[in-house]
This record gives sequence, structure tokens and C-alpha cells, in this order.
Amino acid sequence: MENENKLKSRNIETYTDDMVKAIEGGSGGTIKKMIHEEEEYEEEKKNISPKSRKNRLFMILGIFLILLSFAVLVFFVFLKKKTSTTTLAPQISQMIFTDQTDFKDIDGLSPDQIVNTVLNQINESKVKTGGIEGVYLMKNKTIIGFKNFISSLKSSLDGANLSPIKDSFLLGAYNSDLQSGNPGTGFFVLLPINSFSDTFSLMKNWEGKMLSDLHGLFKIDISPSTNYLFTKEWEDGIVANKNARVLNDNNGHPVLMYIFVDNSYVVITDSEGAAREVILRLNSSKIRK
Repeated sequence: MENENKLKSRNIETYTDDMVKAIEGGSGGTIKKMIHEEEEYEEEKKNISPKSRKNRLFMILGIFLILLSFAVLVFFVFLKKKTSTTTLAPQISQMIFTDQTDFKDIDGLSPDQIVNTVLNQINESKVKTGGIEGVYLMKNKTIIGFKNFISSLKSSLDGANLSPIKDSFLLGAYNSDLQSGNPGTGFFVLLPINSFSDTFSLMKNWEGKMLSDLHGLFKIDISPSTNYLFTKEWEDGIVANKNARVLNDNNGHPVLMYIFVDNSYVVITDSEGAAREVILRLNSSKIRK
């Protein structure tokens, strides 16, 4: 045992002597370099270790950025899908100012369904008294013209002979105060025309079938008590100081009328109040232009 201890002591002394000799022999720089490299290696191990505080922060920040990028991607995909399925109102050039404008799709609907679609929209209108709601009809997300409208209603008008009437038109309703002496539904059809002379003969020829074609829109029921209206003669009249043709009932009350506003527009309506308001707004539009 004593010999082993002496041997270990001799080995330690020998190692120490070797180190001293190496340092004295000029090899100290090499040893210092080895020690320095070892220290740098240990430090580098600490820096790349996932357990280090700094690296944990970097990992957390990296995970957060990945999740944020994924969330942003999902948001834009959802927004794009939502945007692509949103129906935008078509761009229109309004003939008159309307307090509310609605677009109704009538593609594939029967004449009765078209009438109900329009009237349901009018009945649900929230425009104030004295206001006008405009309704544009659409097929395949495109606003239809008067020829298409007349054809869809299966009207007696011949589409091939409608050249005096421009294709753009407006359906609308005037919210009148019934107590102010403005009878009628307030519904109207506003037609831009090319000229008075060309349109007058067309409209006059339509008089015999106009009520039959449009009675649903003006809520005129076909019954024994109203049958005479479909064969009654129209009369010349003045409405809102404009030339008009009027279909009166047996009591002298207007059932339907069309008014030549000027050389550019005709209004079909059952209400003098609606006619006056439409004419007023047409004149206002001309002043603004």
C-alpha cells in the first residue's frame, strides 16, 4: 500500500515536472492555446444548447412568427373567398335620384313571379313619405333592358318595334301620403325615349293592351267589376302640366296614365303624385348636369 502511494506521488511529480519543462522549453504557448480552444468549445456548446436562455427566447419567437404567418395566410384566404362570393351592386347611371335602390334577380321566373318579386320589394320599402324607391331587374347578374322586361312579362308589345323607346328603364314607387289626396299605388315605369313624335304612336297603339300587360304591377285585379277597364277608351289629359293619356274608371278616377315629360321621357303610373315627383326629380337631374 505504501509502495502504491509512493508510485502515485512519483507519477504526479513526474507530470508536474513535465509541465514545468514544457513551459520552460517554450511549449507554454501551445498549452495555453489548447486551454483557450477548450474554453471556446465549452462556450460554443453553451450557445448552441437549446437549454440556454437566449436560445429558448429565439425558439419561442420563431414559433410565434410561424403561427402568426399561418394566421395571416388563413385570414387572406378566407377574405379572398368571402370577397369572391359577395354580390356587388352593378354600376348604373341613374335617370333620377332615388332614396333607395334595389336590384332583383328575375332569371327563370314566370310573369307572375316577376310581378310578386317587384311588389314584395316595394311593400318592404322603408323610404320616408315623399321618397322614391327604384328597382332594377337583373338576369345573370346584369341589369336587363325594357325589351327583355316586356318579353319576360309576355307583353303584347312587339320587341322588334320598340326602337322609339330606349332600352334602359326604371321601375319605382313613390311613397305618397294618402291623406293628401294622392290616390293610386304610386308605382311607376320611367322610360327614356328617342323623340315624342316616334313614341306617341307606339304608346297609343299599346293603350288597348297596356292595362292587361301591367295590371299586376299596379295591383289592379281582373274581376267582373273591373273587366270594363280593359276595353275602355283612353282620354287626353294634363298631368303636372304635361300632356298625358289617361284611363279613367266610371267615377272619373285615373286607373292608369302615361305622361310625356318632354322629348326624352315617358312616365307610366297610376298616381298623379308619383308623376309630379318623378318629373320634379327629372328636372333637378337636368339642372345638376
